[in-house]
Formats: sequence, C-alpha cells, structure tokens
Amino acid sequence: MNFKDALKTKIILGDGATGTFLQKRGLEPGGCPELMNSEKQDAVIEMASRYFESGSDFVLTNTFGGSPFMLKKYGFEDKTYEFNKAGAELAASVCPNNKFVIGSIGPTGEFLKPLGNVSEDEMADGFKRQIEGLLNGGVHGIIFETQMAIEELILGIKTAKSFCDLPVIGSMVFDKGPRGFFTMMGVSPEKAANEIYNAGADIVATNCGNGSEIMIDLASELVNFSKLPVMIQSNAGIPKIVKGKVIYDEKPEYMKENYQKMLNLGVKIIGGCCGTTFDHINVFRNLINEID
Repeated sequence: MNFKDALKTKIILGDGATGTFLQKRGLEPGGCPELMNSEKQDAVIEMASRYFESGSDFVLTNTFGGSPFMLKKYGFEDKTYEFNKAGAELAASVCPNNKFVIGSIGPTGEFLKPLGNVSEDEMADGFKRQIEGLLNGGVHGIIFETQMAIEELILGIKTAKSFCDLPVIGSMVFDKGPRGFFTMMGVSPEKAANEIYNAGADIVATNCGNGSEIMIDLASELVNFSKLPVMIQSNAGIPKIVKGKVIYDEKPEYMKENYQKMLNLGVKIIGGCCGTTFDHINVFRNLINEID
C-alpha cells in the first residue's frame, strides 16, 4: 500500500516533535539538527523507531532545515544532498511495512525577489538539491512545512511535482488575530487551501504556532475551504518559560479531546508538532483505533 492509497482508506497518524527529542540527545541550542544525520545517527534512528513503535503511520525526516540556504549558516551548504539523503535513509531503515517516511522541508529563511534577494531559479535549485537527496534516501512523500510565504510554498510544491510523482503536502502556520487566521505574511486559510490545490499538492495542512484548542477553529476553516484532504499537527500548547526552560503544557489526554473534535470535522491526518512526545502519539493512536 502506498501513501495515497492509505489516505483513501483510513485516518493517518504522523509523528511528534523532532527538536524536543534531539535536544535531549545532545543537540545544542542554535546547533544544526541535520548534522546529527551524519554525526549522531543513533539518535535520529531512535527517534524514528520510537515514533513508529508509538503508533505513527509515518515519520518525518530530520531535514527540516536542510535547504542550502539554512545549511549555509553553519558552513554546510555543500552537504545539502548528503544530509537530506542520510536523514531519509535513517528513518527508512526502521520503517515497518505499510508505514511511511515523509521528507521534511522547512522554510529557506529567505524571501523571493523583489521582497528579498533570492530569485525563483535560485530557490528552486535549492529545493531540487534537497528533494533529490530525500528521494534517493527512500522517502514516500514530501512535506513543505511551517511555511509562512505562499510564494515560497507554491514554488516548492511545483518544483517537487516537476520531477517526482510522490504525494506532496503543503503546510502553513497561521495565527489568530482580530480579523481571523492569517500567516505572518498575510495569507488566509482560504487563500492557502486554494493556492496549494492549484499548485498540484495532494494534502493541505497546518502545523505549529498554536495549541490544539485553537487548531479546532483553524481545522474547521481548512476543511471547509479545501478540495484536498486536511492534515493538522498541533503544538502541545503555547510554549512557556519555567525556570529557564521551555515548557509545553498540553497533556496527551487534553489534546486527544481536541483532536477528536477535529476528526469529527473531517480532518484526515493528525500528528504533533512542538512539545508533543511519544506519549502523545500513543494516545492519538488509541483515539484513531477507537474510531476505526
């Protein structure tokens, strides 16, 4: 069964936080997570393995910051292909039958011209280098996640679709203000859903930025506007600083109640973002099992 077929037959469960786990395995604040695909492979393998064991149908690769633009900040721009291929291979090495590995691509940290200094060709070339590594590492799909600028997201989706036929997910971060939900760059859920669909993506998604209660309202809008299946990956609440540490305080059972409401709205894929743990994923697995 491939990822598209699975989506037609059941609710799909993703994984949880990446950074939260890797920090416990030695990732220093401000460090390069993708370097761990080379230097601390056991930690990356452990993360994927434990999410699968907790019930995830798919895990994301440790390549969120794997674009040449982001890696350049660490002096690793020439490692773009290598780090992405390794991240995919590590997750694929522990992927059970009928489960999946999705290649994670986060924001480039740059703006396209004329707002920024990067041309479409330059950004597309960066996406190609990253995607080629992910494909050759064995991913079953691609996700552009935590995106705020629709122009970058659309370019990424079109670039991926230009040379692979795997499912592509477009995921944006929305904040709720007096006028409703918008990304930092002013993109509404309706605009996002329409443009992601028109670009040829297979799934419309939102992740990060919000706790699960706020995500219910956002999920309702995306399901209403989207012609594609909708995926939600909520934070375990809004981060708080307690005794110098970042704390996410939404417990698994609390999130389960809110995720139940989102599934009732028609959300097809759920998972966790910042602060979610193996325990959260296990509880979400039980929720889906109760429905199925």
